[in-house]
Amino acid sequence: MKNKLKKLSIALLVLGSASCVTTQPQETAQLRPTGDLGVVIERATGQVQIVNHTHNNSLAQIDGLGDLSHASIVYSRDERYAYVFGRDGGLTKIDILKDKIAKRVIQSGNSIGGAISQDGKLVAVSNYTPGGVKVFDAESLELVADIKATELLGHAKNKDGSTKRSKVVGLVDAPDNKFVFSLFDSDEIWVADFSTAQYTVKKFNDIGRAPYDALISPDGRYYIAGLFGEDGMALLDLWNIDKGVKHILKDYGKGDKKLPVYKMPHLEGWAMAGDFAYVPAVGLHKVLVINTKTWQQVDEIDVHGQPVFVMAQPDNRQVWVNFSFPRNDTVQVIDTQTQSLTDTLKPGKGVLHMEFTPRGEHVWMSVRDEHKIQIYNTKDKALLKEVPAASPSGIFFTNRAHQIGL
Repeated sequence: MKNKLKKLSIALLVLGSASCVTTQPQETAQLRPTGDLGVVIERATGQVQIVNHTHNNSLAQIDGLGDLSHASIVYSRDERYAYVFGRDGGLTKIDILKDKIAKRVIQSGNSIGGAISQDGKLVAVSNYTPGGVKVFDAESLELVADIKATELLGHAKNKDGSTKRSKVVGLVDAPDNKFVFSLFDSDEIWVADFSTAQYTVKKFNDIGRAPYDALISPDGRYYIAGLFGEDGMALLDLWNIDKGVKHILKDYGKGDKKLPVYKMPHLEGWAMAGDFAYVPAVGLHKVLVINTKTWQQVDEIDVHGQPVFVMAQPDNRQVWVNFSFPRNDTVQVIDTQTQSLTDTLKPGKGVLHMEFTPRGEHVWMSVRDEHKIQIYNTKDKALLKEVPAASPSGIFFTNRAHQIGL
């Protein structure tokens, strides 16, 4: 009897093992890696497209994002979520794997961009109305801090009767969980430090008249604000912050001729290659070459029109330039070894933005007025493909998740 039971147990064990081996896995949903994805703003319709830059195609369209007339994007550190900063004060968290809005809040009346902290836990938004910076938990979009900008004494009141505050511009992330931004109306630069449980704000006054935009160098050291109210720029060395703000490029601006400026250049579009920065001139058909060790101009390059974005390929061998209205149908390429123009492209009317693939083999361009995105090979400048889009503007690839200030 014992032998029979033993044989039966062995038979059942073998049968169970066989069933485990022969069982087929259930079909799973198709996986979508995030490393070669991106988001394109469709400004006229309040939509974004999710795109793939390996296959150069559009994957999905998401609507309901409000006013995207001056929208920008940052990514979570795992590249899954895109945070969209709308002009209407909307902060929208998009799940680019599920192609849907994960969370949306209206945090102000008028906002102008944002940033994500070094650890990826905080998202900050710079606001025109009311002036200041609001900081949110990146997971829940719950308000963490409300940093009110300087009140403008003697100015008209807001509609709700409150005192008007300075508009905030040029918000960037910096190392050590800091946010740096400029105050347009009160001529200040502030550094908000969120490295401890209780955040602190360090303020620099009288930095120059009306800072209108800013950038941070790729290594996170230099914060540079452009000045709308006077020539020159304001530089803050974050490695030596106690030395304060100093003025550089004293001749940078509209100069004595006061030429018409169709669009102020985007400082985040500066190209930094080696020891040089390639800077769009204000109101002039020139790209200026700046030595970043001395912060002095060393050369200038004549170009097609008034530059808006001056952007370097990831390998820094070439710099690509687009232009403001009415010459915004053209893109030019500068060789950084010879400091000379090598190519002129005519993508179409309204070239607003360019974005390089992470290793620089391709560049995507938004051609707003012709409702398309064009994709070029950066080596031979050949047009590879066109992707339809409704008034496209900003193009943002997920590799930005791992870059300072982007």
